[in-house]
Amino acid sequence: MQTVNTLGLARDNISNALVAALRRMILDGQLAAGQRINEVRLASALGVSRTPLREALARLAHEGALSSLPNIGYSVRPLTIEEFDQLYEIRPLLDPEALRLAGLPSPQRLEHLDQLNTRIARARQAELMIALDDEWHLSLIESCPNRILVELIEQISRRTRRYEMALMSERKNALGAAFEHRAILSALKRRDLPAACAALRKNLQTGKAPILSWLAERQDGAAPPSS
Repeated sequence: MQTVNTLGLARDNISNALVAALRRMILDGQLAAGQRINEVRLASALGVSRTPLREALARLAHEGALSSLPNIGYSVRPLTIEEFDQLYEIRPLLDPEALRLAGLPSPQRLEHLDQLNTRIARARQAELMIALDDEWHLSLIESCPNRILVELIEQISRRTRRYEMALMSERKNALGAAFEHRAILSALKRRDLPAACAALRKNLQTGKAPILSWLAERQDGAAPPSS
């Protein structure tokens, strides 16, 4: 018989569930920016042991949501315009090059991308929408022979995910990308790889402005009134 914790999930699913739960706690302010994580209290509050909690905290640190210092532990990293601005400049450079190296996808791959894009268009939950979007982009460049390039894209994707999640938790469907994906797919179906790479670059660039605007509003709202 499987043990169920306060998250309502079986032990074999606890690591993914903890990551999702901790992301939500960061987004809604239960774990505030700059706050040091007390592992004992947090494990007790979530009804889990410290081992899976530490695994989840390590994953979030890898994503950039937490910072970790020796003998101090984990703390929540703030969302900043400076970090986001630098992060979002990288994907429009990396992904089109990965697609160029991957070459034109097979008909089977195009069908898979079409199906994924339909699921993105129908998704209503922010976490699902972003997960599907990440899956779509990685599937697009799956055949890229430069695996280090793909790993870099995966790393940047993990770092930007928390910004996308934060925005979409307040502004539903603000990052809907299915329409722009169709332009990429249309170029690939025409066997026009340069046009597909250009459309991919545009897709990755247009996601930046809404989040920058939201971060600026968020920063202004948090600033103390001038005297």
